Amino acid sequence: MKIIEGGVTAAAGFEAAGVEADIKYKNRKDMSLIYSRVPCRAAGVFTGNVVKAAPVLWDREVVAHSPYAQAVVVNAGIANACTGKQGYECCRQTAQKAAQELDIPEDAVLVASTGVIGWQLPVDRIMAGVEKLVRAKSDTPEAGQDAVEAMMTTDTVPKQAAVQIEVGGKTVTVGGMCKGSGMIHPDMSTMLGFITTDLAISRELLQEALSEDVVDTFNMISVDGDTSTNDTLVVLANGLAGNPEITEKNADYDKFREALGYINMTLAKKMAGDGEGATALFETKVIHAATKQEARRLSKSVICSSLTKAMICGHDANVGRIMCALGYAGVDFDPEQVDIFCESDGNRMQICKGGMLTDYDEAEATKILSAAEVRVLVDMHRGEAEAVAWGCDLTYDYVKINADYRS
Repeated sequence: MKIIEGGVTAAAGFEAAGVEADIKYKNRKDMSLIYSRVPCRAAGVFTGNVVKAAPVLWDREVVAHSPYAQAVVVNAGIANACTGKQGYECCRQTAQKAAQELDIPEDAVLVASTGVIGWQLPVDRIMAGVEKLVRAKSDTPEAGQDAVEAMMTTDTVPKQAAVQIEVGGKTVTVGGMCKGSGMIHPDMSTMLGFITTDLAISRELLQEALSEDVVDTFNMISVDGDTSTNDTLVVLANGLAGNPEITEKNADYDKFREALGYINMTLAKKMAGDGEGATALFETKVIHAATKQEARRLSKSVICSSLTKAMICGHDANVGRIMCALGYAGVDFDPEQVDIFCESDGNRMQICKGGMLTDYDEAEATKILSAAEVRVLVDMHRGEAEAVAWGCDLTYDYVKINADYRS
C-alpha cells in the first residue's frame, strides 16, 4: 500500500468542487460536490440516533434501492435535521437539480448537510449553489481540497487521505474526506465522510467491507459523547481501475480492506484530534483483554470520560481517573492486575502497576502528557485481545464554541 497526496479526486474518474453559496456562512465556501464520470457501486452507514436528519433518510434509500450512485451534494452551516416534510422535500429538490445539471438520474444523487439543527435550508441558494458546483467541478487535487474545505463547520483543518494498492495487476486508488469536530460520538461512522475508489467490486462486498471496518475505526472515536443526527459515511466505487471485479473474499478483497481501513482510521484520528477546542489527540490502547469487545469497551470508556479528557488538558497524570473510567465500562476484571502507561514522542512511563500508583516523576509525566498526541496504554493481563480508541482533551474553548454555536 502506497500513501499518496489527495482525497476524493485521487481515484480515476472522480471530480469535485467547493463553492460559496451563502447558506449560513459569509465569504467562505459552504457547498461541495463529488461526481463520478461513470455510475458507481455505493455503500453507506448512517447514524444510530433515532432523530435522523432528512439527508440521512434520503441517502439510506439511495444506497439501499437505487441501481447506482454518481454524485454527492453537501452543504455546511445548516443540518436540515428536525425539519420534517419540508426538509425531505429540499433533499429531493437538491437531487433533482443536480440530476438535471449533471444529466444523471435523480436517484443517483446523494445529499448531505451539517450545521445547526432545526433550521430550514434556503432552497433558492441551494439550487444556485448546485449550478456553481457543476460549473466548477474538476478532477484536480485543488478541486478535492475545495470540496473538503467547503463542508467544514467548526473544524480547524481539512481532513483527507489517499492510498494506492495493486489489485489484479491494476493500480487501484482509494481516497477520502471527512468533516467533524463537535457532536462526535459515532454509532456507525463519522459526522460526514465520503470515500471514493476506482476499484471494481460487487455492491454486497463493498457494503460488507464498510460495515465491518467502521467498528474499529470511526466507531472508536469520541469528542463529546454526542451522536449526531447527521452521521453519514458513504463509499463510491466506479470500477475505472479496470481490475477484475471482486466478487468473493480473496487476497484482492483483503488488500482493499487494508486500504479502506487505513483511510477510515486516518480520517477518524484527524477528527478526534481536531475536536472542538482540543489541543491534543488522546489515544487509549487496551492490550491483553479477554475479548475484542471487552477491549473496545474499556478503551472507549477512557477516552469518553470527561475527567480523563480534562486530565489530558491539564497534563496531569491522575491515575485514579483512568482506573475509574475502566471500572464503569461494564467489564468485570481484577483491578489489581491492571498496569497503565502514558506515552508520547517515543517516551513511555508506567504510572500504575497492579492497580496501584507507581512512584513516577511528576515533572516527566507532565512533559509526556503535554505533547500534541498522547497515548494511554492499559494492560489488563486477561487474554490476547486489544483495541484502540481515539478522543481529545476537554478545554474551556469547547464550552465557548458550543455556548453560542447557532450565532
